Amino acid sequence: MRIKGKREREEGKKKANKWESKEREKRRKEGRERRVGERELMMGLKALASPKPSSLREQFRNFSKFGDTKSDGKMLTLSQSDKWFKQAKVIDGKKLTTTDTAITFNKFKAKKISFQDFEKYLDEIAKSKKLDATEIRTKLKDCGSPAITGTTNVVKSSAVDRLTDTKKFTGSHKLRFDSTGRGKGMAGRKDLPDNSGYVSGYRNKNTYDKTH
Repeated sequence: MRIKGKREREEGKKKANKWESKEREKRRKEGRERRVGERELMMGLKALASPKPSSLREQFRNFSKFGDTKSDGKMLTLSQSDKWFKQAKVIDGKKLTTTDTAITFNKFKAKKISFQDFEKYLDEIAKSKKLDATEIRTKLKDCGSPAITGTTNVVKSSAVDRLTDTKKFTGSHKLRFDSTGRGKGMAGRKDLPDNSGYVSGYRNKNTYDKTH
């Protein structure tokens, strides 16, 4: 009986060990699958977050529509091209200027050029100014969508502050603002009739209830 009981215990231990081994392997497999899934998810999120690189033709279409709501994206003007070149930092005022681009653009004898002519235009600029045509194309592709730059800055000076200080206004201009400098609206521009029943200039207006 003792031998039989011992064998049963040993078999029970073996079964338990075998079951634990299977469970550990199962957990390891699930862990590997989870890590793979997490990596794939992160890669997917990065792909969504990263902007899709534009081709030169797509950029040509974007800039040919800039400032022209009627453009179909097939023709580009000199001003649009210069805008594109400046945003891509191809025009730097030293190696390449707007004078250089105008001279090259005028060789096509047209106010607007197609994408095919634009390719020739880039090669001509690179050749005449001894620049790398491939580098120019890369900068134009990677500069992003057309952006508005050069906004007007507000001028700040003592003269402006003095002229806009309502506390120093006189005459009818002074009457248009209250003590805090806030405009009174219509009341500051016109003499509105007083329909309260009091004589004009009466100083004790609305004091009867307080004294009686």
